[in-house]
Amino acid sequence: MAAVDIMIDQIYKVLDTVKDPEIDTVSVLDLGMVEHVDIDGQQVVIKMLPTFSGCPALNIIKGNIERAIKTVENVDSVEVQFIFNPPWTSDRITEKGKAGLKLFGIAPPPKYLEEDGSWHVECAYCGSDYVTMDNIFGPTACRSILYCKSCKNPFEAMKPISTIM
Repeated sequence: MAAVDIMIDQIYKVLDTVKDPEIDTVSVLDLGMVEHVDIDGQQVVIKMLPTFSGCPALNIIKGNIERAIKTVENVDSVEVQFIFNPPWTSDRITEKGKAGLKLFGIAPPPKYLEEDGSWHVECAYCGSDYVTMDNIFGPTACRSILYCKSCKNPFEAMKPISTIM
């Protein structure tokens, strides 16, 4: 295995430790925010997709990534670039990321059922899909507030930002 391949593996391992500043149970990797990693000698450029262009945490995410990647042996400089094409969609969240969201109390993005064209959100606490939208506006632009009619708990859910909408 070439030295560059090992470095790329190390970069991805470190990116897996960089948590979302608002949701500490998911990494930027699990959220599907990492679009591309480029290594040129000892310089690393990471292209990131923001979940929303106006996300107030982008500077924090950038700083956290830069500090983390600088710990990798032989890395001289790190540049984090936020790009908007392709656009981030909630389809990019990994299975590990979905599990981390649930652990935090946030329902993963809803499931789209092609047979009837509907979206189904499962309660982050009990897994029931007997839920109703309480408020489309949640604490951040990418989340809504729902109410579970089964366990009687309010919960947050990721909005369905998808290429199939």
